[in-house]
Amino acid sequence: MWLYQLFAALCLAGCVSLGQAAPAWAQDRIRVVATTTDLRSLTEAVGGDLVDAVSLVPANFDAEEYQPKPQDVLRLKDARLVVRVGLDYDLWFDRLLEAAASREIRRGGPGYVDASWGIAPLEVRGVTVGPGDGHAHGSGNPHYWLDPESAEFITANILWGLARIDPANTKTFEANRQAFLARLSAKLTEWKARLAPLRSMPLIAYHNSWPYFARRFRLDFADFLEIKPGVPSTPSHLAGIIQRTRERGVRLVVREPREPERDVAFVAAKTGASVVVLAASVGALPGTSDYMQLFDTNVAALVDAAASR
Repeated sequence: MWLYQLFAALCLAGCVSLGQAAPAWAQDRIRVVATTTDLRSLTEAVGGDLVDAVSLVPANFDAEEYQPKPQDVLRLKDARLVVRVGLDYDLWFDRLLEAAASREIRRGGPGYVDASWGIAPLEVRGVTVGPGDGHAHGSGNPHYWLDPESAEFITANILWGLARIDPANTKTFEANRQAFLARLSAKLTEWKARLAPLRSMPLIAYHNSWPYFARRFRLDFADFLEIKPGVPSTPSHLAGIIQRTRERGVRLVVREPREPERDVAFVAAKTGASVVVLAASVGALPGTSDYMQLFDTNVAALVDAAASR
């Protein structure tokens, strides 16, 4: 059904454009469609005023469960570049591209960017997929953007994509990227210093979004409330979590804004731990409107929560 709606929207878009001249891309900003808000923010950091970037998945939504909507085909209509997370995180994007997009922005085209190129994924393992198996992460944990040092690879991939379609502005894109990375490096030093007191403090989280973040800042996520990604807790699993939380002396339970409060609150109440809400994507919490603010907000939330214990 959704494919029919996408094709209908594409036909409508084509009819509206009949008789109109092709867009003067050399004079207009480059239309970029990213699957997530994080990639949109990093595209804006590289492209600056030369790009018009949008994202498909809302900030506070699980991108793995996203279902493309008819209006998404219209967003792709004039796109010259697309940027995706990869690592099986946004598999639905392939169907959308095949149904609605030009060959230039499909896999292998000059306007196609997989932001995970060059990333060394964590937690790569074989998986079996069946009913109730949740999210299959056989290509590795896909939340690599939550390590701020991954931005070096992500922005390089975006730079290469922009340079392929607008080579005349390559030097501008590279200058933007280098300026962004310099600011990010200074912030990373600050974030590491602020989180240093938490290195010996075990935490638990609802969903396993945090291995890259934990590795960069030497944090210890000891357990997760989900049985596996996308599979919610059972009473017996929660009982085990509570026991291990008490044994390890866990003081903080991490929840993302979109995740259910009930199980997190139950574990916190039974163990005396505090709940801290972190944003896994740009825009998921107030004060996280760009990539650097995402980390500023999360670091401050963790530090404040730990200080109150």
